[in-house]
Amino acid sequence: MGKVAVILKLMPESADIPVEDLKTAIKATVQGIDDVREEPIGFGLFALKVAAIIEDEEGATDALESKLAAVEGIASAEITDVNRMI
Repeated sequence: MGKVAVILKLMPESADIPVEDLKTAIKATVQGIDDVREEPIGFGLFALKVAAIIEDEEGATDALESKLAAVEGIASAEITDVNRMI
């Protein structure tokens, strides 16, 4: 099979959690993370936009979403975009 590019939006549990610590934990938890960017939400809270390249297999995106949601300090993970790589 091919590969897909997945964009996820991660919400931290609170604005008090250092964003750099979350970025480090995310990259250590999942292989294939290409980019992690901050997106300001308000009142000092940032969402993290994560881009990853994964295999195009059944359930792979759900597994990625679950792994990222399980990172300590992350309240929720939501897939916002999936594109097949050519």
